[in-house]
Amino acid sequence: MMNIAVLVSGGGTNLQALIDAQNSGKIKNGKITCVISSKHDVYALERAKKNNIPTKVIARKDYDSIQTYTAAVRDALIEVKADLVVYAGFMTILDSQIVEAFPYKMMNVHPALIPSFCGKGFYGLHVHDAVLESGVKVTGATVHFVTEDCDAGPIIAQKAIPVHNDDTSETLQKRVMEQCEWKILPEAVSLFCEGRIKINGNKTEII
Repeated sequence: MMNIAVLVSGGGTNLQALIDAQNSGKIKNGKITCVISSKHDVYALERAKKNNIPTKVIARKDYDSIQTYTAAVRDALIEVKADLVVYAGFMTILDSQIVEAFPYKMMNVHPALIPSFCGKGFYGLHVHDAVLESGVKVTGATVHFVTEDCDAGPIIAQKAIPVHNDDTSETLQKRVMEQCEWKILPEAVSLFCEGRIKINGNKTEII
């Protein structure tokens, strides 16, 4: 059984999707054993506590540099013996220390179809603003491995939905979360825990 650590910064809707998938048996050979937040008093911590999942707050504001902050998060993940680290709305870009400690053992869900609308600055409603401004007809979500380059690691799963003419950034964000993120993130986590993801360069193969 693999230990899954989830990194959060806010409400924790993707964490809830993982908890629900775990409780219904959809995540095989893995269990969420720790939730680490970059902020105090966020609802994601309450979601974890309601499900008896240990939590830890490592507040970004308490550290004077990204290097010292990354080291603290890395050490906490090593301490809880994390086999897989899931970024679920984690709003801090950590440096290479974390990648070196957990190579191809960290995954992130991004609310767009990478390589479009991704990289630094593309988070939250900014992503959906850009999608609507571009005029694309489809959008979606991507689960990928975390590497040193932001949103550039091997893609594990993607799901697309149509963009509607009357969409706002808020309605699009809600639909992408509900129809894409909450579905493919638990699936990708289970595939990892089952040992079914094979990495070839910057591509993955599901076996």
